Amino acid sequence: MVHIGNDWDVLLKDEFQKDYYQQLRKFLVDEYNRGPVYPSMYDIFNALKYTSYADVKVVLLGQDPYHGKGQAHGLCFSVKKGITPPPSLQNIYRELHDDIGMPIPSHGELTAWTKQGVLMLNTVLTVRGGIANSHRGKGWEILTDQVIRLLNQREKPIVFLLWGKNAREKAALITNPNHLILTCAHPSPYSADYGFFGCRHFSKTNAFLEAHKERPIDWNIY
Repeated sequence: MVHIGNDWDVLLKDEFQKDYYQQLRKFLVDEYNRGPVYPSMYDIFNALKYTSYADVKVVLLGQDPYHGKGQAHGLCFSVKKGITPPPSLQNIYRELHDDIGMPIPSHGELTAWTKQGVLMLNTVLTVRGGIANSHRGKGWEILTDQVIRLLNQREKPIVFLLWGKNAREKAALITNPNHLILTCAHPSPYSADYGFFGCRHFSKTNAFLEAHKERPIDWNIY
């Protein structure tokens, strides 16, 4: 059984009993036995473990985990210290520098954001080593869509950062007018020049939080 360790356990209890998740679980057992799958099975639910439902202020939505060895650790866009920040994360840092003047960090671990209420959720939580999108369509999207629906029900305002086409499609699940949806191009080197650079989503997020009497996010990860 999945044990997250906070209020997500109760909120997602029924979801983990459903047929689609049981089929996904069987698929994952086979995949982890067959070869490298990322992240480690112990890190799959880190986004939910690190940021409880009640604490969410910001949702940063990714696609699927990094598929290189040692990169993914259960938080979208983040890599552990000692791993070179991938190009998308380097572009995120560039926008943070241009938007709020943040110094470019020397590492890529974004755990500090999760402790302030940033839910760093991929829409697909696992990937076969070296093969992007290899676990797409296996059931993860059903679970993570439910996570978004549950957050949409919150009265307390949330900022949803939807970068890229796949993330923007999730805007249809966010119907509560209390929340703010910010969309732009994906920070990937292939698309960042088409609307990610200059989006100023980090300062806009904090302006929204402050307007609703919430503590802004300290984006500096040092």
